[in-house]
Amino acid sequence: MRASELSRRLGSNALAVCRRYLSNGRRAGRYWLVGNVRNERGRSLFVRLAPPGVPGKWTDAAEGTCGDLLDLIQLSQGLPDLASAMAEAEWFLGTPAAHHVAPQGGKAYPTDRTEIARRLFAEARPVAGTLGEAYLKSRGLVLGDWGVSLRFHPRAWFDEHNHRPALLAASNDNAGNLTGVTRFFLDAEAGLIERRALGKLNGHAVRLGGRCQSSGGGHLIVGEGLESTLSFALLYPERAAGSDLAAAMSAAHMAAFILPRGVRRLTIATDNGPAGRNAAAKLRVRAIAQGVTVDVAFPRLGDFNDDWKGVLRYWGKKPKNGALLVLNSESGQSI
Repeated sequence: MRASELSRRLGSNALAVCRRYLSNGRRAGRYWLVGNVRNERGRSLFVRLAPPGVPGKWTDAAEGTCGDLLDLIQLSQGLPDLASAMAEAEWFLGTPAAHHVAPQGGKAYPTDRTEIARRLFAEARPVAGTLGEAYLKSRGLVLGDWGVSLRFHPRAWFDEHNHRPALLAASNDNAGNLTGVTRFFLDAEAGLIERRALGKLNGHAVRLGGRCQSSGGGHLIVGEGLESTLSFALLYPERAAGSDLAAAMSAAHMAAFILPRGVRRLTIATDNGPAGRNAAAKLRVRAIAQGVTVDVAFPRLGDFNDDWKGVLRYWGKKPKNGALLVLNSESGQSI
């Protein structure tokens, strides 16, 4: 894409550009006011947001400089050349925050959602001490050693009018590459508003055991959702000990999960519903065809998090033997 086209598209999203790269400024009528291109507080630099005039053009009255939004991105981010500024601008135009103004013709801008997911996860912070940790605790879960694939973002993009805090769960492929992120949008009390996927999750998983790579260990546990997978490990620590742990994040993604090389035994911890059972059956057939021994575990209630919360609420300890219904890969009988 040429620089002139990038500059035009940035101008169509001038307010969104200013909110991201000149966040210490504020809107005043048709202009965005800030101290300078370094995002310092003040009123010397003004960016035109709407006609008359060309949206995106800016002038710094104190320093006597001017330019367009592509120049502003390069200067504000300290980028070494125009090519770097163009790459940053292309990334920005691919983010959901820039989509509230459609380009001419009404077609969506091209988007690399995996790269957006990687950038979002890189911007996030550790979960400890955040609303993300409070959400996990509300589900009876603690961070433990699982935090490497979980982070918290205080202001993740929710829609064109709102940013919300979000717990982020990163899905990786078997080579360890981040392919997508599931965002758990939270309210001020750490209540779940909704989950949204970003990037490529199908066939991949949130790696919670730290070793679910192509050189992974012999036993792998694959669960349907984040909370249910973590709950399975808490309910049955003897099964989880020394095993890799992966959350597929949905029944469809679990059905398509790509098994790492080196797995000799697979436990599928599915939810107790038609979608989960069908997905587990599909994954089980593929795994057996690869020479893997497979057990399918079903919860007593809707999912393993329901079971775990029941343990905490009523039993005060892990359930007695027989709380699991496990299907043996060889005979197909409950054991």
